[in-house]
Amino acid sequence: MTQILAVNALKPEAEIIKKAAEAIKAGGTVIFPTETVYGIGANTFDKNAVMKIFKAKNRPPDNPLIVHICNFAQLNEVAEVPEHIVPVLRKIWPGPITFVFKKKELVPLEVTGGAS
Repeated sequence: MTQILAVNALKPEAEIIKKAAEAIKAGGTVIFPTETVYGIGANTFDKNAVMKIFKAKNRPPDNPLIVHICNFAQLNEVAEVPEHIVPVLRKIWPGPITFVFKKKELVPLEVTGGAS
């Protein structure tokens, strides 16, 4: 079932964010604005949910997805981070930035387009 939930960009409502999180936990997808475009999000660890993103975007399965995270704990869940990079990360976070790391085993190959 599709729902449209408008979020106040300056004061995001916790209840609306909670509904979006529940949809992701249930294997659904959520569309959200980023700093440049709109993204489609799903549970990184749920292969079936990830495949919904490829289908919705008509995206080739060998074209990897971005994994959005909000803190170091999440980073360590999804990626193998070389120790020498950690000081750089701590200096520039938080902020919109992309890093490419080797994935952890828990992340399905579908997320990375078959790459490790």
